[in-house]
Amino acid sequence: MAKAMTSTGEAAATLERYGLTDDQLRAIFRNMLLQRQLDNRGFQLNRQGKIPFALGSEGHEAIQAGAAMAFKRGHDILAPYYRDLGLAVGIGFTPLEVLLSLFARAADHNGGRQFPNHYSSRKIGMMSFSSILAAQIPHAVGAAYAIALRKETGRAVLVTFGDGTTSEGEWHESLNFAAVHKLPIVFLCENNQWAISTPLHQQMGQPHVYKRAEGYGLPGESFNGFDPLATYDAVRRAMERARSGSGPSLIEGTCYRFLSHSTDDDDRTYRTREEVEKQRAMDPVPRFEKILIENSILVAQDADALKKDVLRETNEATDAAEAMPFPEAKDLYTNLYEGAWEPWQ
Repeated sequence: MAKAMTSTGEAAATLERYGLTDDQLRAIFRNMLLQRQLDNRGFQLNRQGKIPFALGSEGHEAIQAGAAMAFKRGHDILAPYYRDLGLAVGIGFTPLEVLLSLFARAADHNGGRQFPNHYSSRKIGMMSFSSILAAQIPHAVGAAYAIALRKETGRAVLVTFGDGTTSEGEWHESLNFAAVHKLPIVFLCENNQWAISTPLHQQMGQPHVYKRAEGYGLPGESFNGFDPLATYDAVRRAMERARSGSGPSLIEGTCYRFLSHSTDDDDRTYRTREEVEKQRAMDPVPRFEKILIENSILVAQDADALKKDVLRETNEATDAAEAMPFPEAKDLYTNLYEGAWEPWQ
């Protein structure tokens, strides 16, 4: 057995692998590195004036990489929210597809509309993202209802959201509907403690989202969202429960958003640098790297090689996407309406 991360950032006596192999542990780490690199690239391109807008998910690497490892490609459905870059990449979305979205090129899945992190891919089982908090959750419940209606087995829906979403009416309605019909769905809250500029204590009287599960007759569970293995275990068990026909769960991983809400946000107006730096001590990327090295799953040279490979992949995707053509003006109204788009027709 090896060492595991604790809430203090130190190492505990043992590492519970939850059945994961060395290769899977390294894959989780690579996903975390790639998410961090792609995040940084979006902010870099914005500051260089090459793209108008980018979102950040620094601090979410562990929760998204762990959840992605629990997702069954070709079977499960993911209904993500707009801060789920690492989860999207973790289930098969490519860095090139990410950069095409950032650069708003014609080959982008959304037709070059420059709304980063709003991907969709039927091929990998990922539903369309939504900018509106909680808007994707009724859709996810609908997908779970379809699975149940068709009597399909071994499949479940994973729907993700931030803590701010749990204050929306659609969230409550969706949990209630899923509970009543015992649908194969897992509600995963990535609680980063900020709803844009609103802190957790100003959003809700009950700050522990998972405790709300009891009100709907659902099992609820919290876990350390800075730990990818604790995340994997919690998501895996909840998804297996859903796939087996035992119904939905509400699980909550606590993490932190290190960057501003987006490149258009200045988080210095609502939180101190001291607060952010204190949370930075919990940064899941170097912490997980340290654990892997301490337990001979990686050596320092392997970690350096992985970082160089991730940078190479990101650079190649950046160059390739930037060189591709923009969409044409005539494509502005595609994928908006069925049939003719002109309202007078």
